[in-house]
Amino acid sequence: MGRIFCAGEYALLYLDRRRKYIVKLEEGKRFHTHKGFIELNQIIGRPEGIVVRSSIGVEFHVFRPSLWDHVEKYERPTQILYPKDIGFIIVYADIGPGCRIIESGVGSGALTSFLAYHVKPTGRIYGYDINPRFIETARRNLERTGLIEYVELKLGDVYKGVDEEDVDAAILDVPSPWLALDSIYKSLRSGGFLVSFSPTINQVEKLVESIETHRGFLVTNILEILTRSYKVKKGETRPETTMIAHTGYLLFARKRVL
Repeated sequence: MGRIFCAGEYALLYLDRRRKYIVKLEEGKRFHTHKGFIELNQIIGRPEGIVVRSSIGVEFHVFRPSLWDHVEKYERPTQILYPKDIGFIIVYADIGPGCRIIESGVGSGALTSFLAYHVKPTGRIYGYDINPRFIETARRNLERTGLIEYVELKLGDVYKGVDEEDVDAAILDVPSPWLALDSIYKSLRSGGFLVSFSPTINQVEKLVESIETHRGFLVTNILEILTRSYKVKKGETRPETTMIAHTGYLLFARKRVL
């Protein structure tokens, strides 16, 4: 049997792939949707995976929201990275429990959240942004998911330098990543990862040229990741008509000793 839902925690009401709702469970409260309202007392004290019916009889499946479910609902002052890019960054940069990571360009904190989730309980994310509004938005989002304790958010310019040393990876989502090479080189441990996400190939070209001049890094991979969903039904299985294609280019490099 799944874990029992308690008052005060969040539940995911799943209608279909495109219509999902996160609701905080409170005694005696109702959650209103275009498919009728749901009495939240139907969920409190019951296990994950149940089906509840709205006031007009529409069925909703009830689960605990995943981290991505929460991130999809984040307040967004900027575009967020997609799971396809986030997952590859975490795997390819070998990010796990205990890692110390610099992230520059935190935006709404989407990538920050997944980094924090993977480095906890002993790791740390140092998130830099030059926009105070983005810092505060990311803070609110991280507080909602309970991950803020693994993150230090800093108002600062990575081009001018960072406070940390001997970190395991530095992830840049900034307009001119080549301007950060000196400060990132000083902050990384030997063999540490430099990861850059850029929306245009011109940025990638300039970054590679700058790395070749700097000589402090070895570029190990440059790629973009595309994902395509499928509609599966007997006799009608085919790709969906829309897909998540280009979002950005990922560059991976390792720090080498000069």
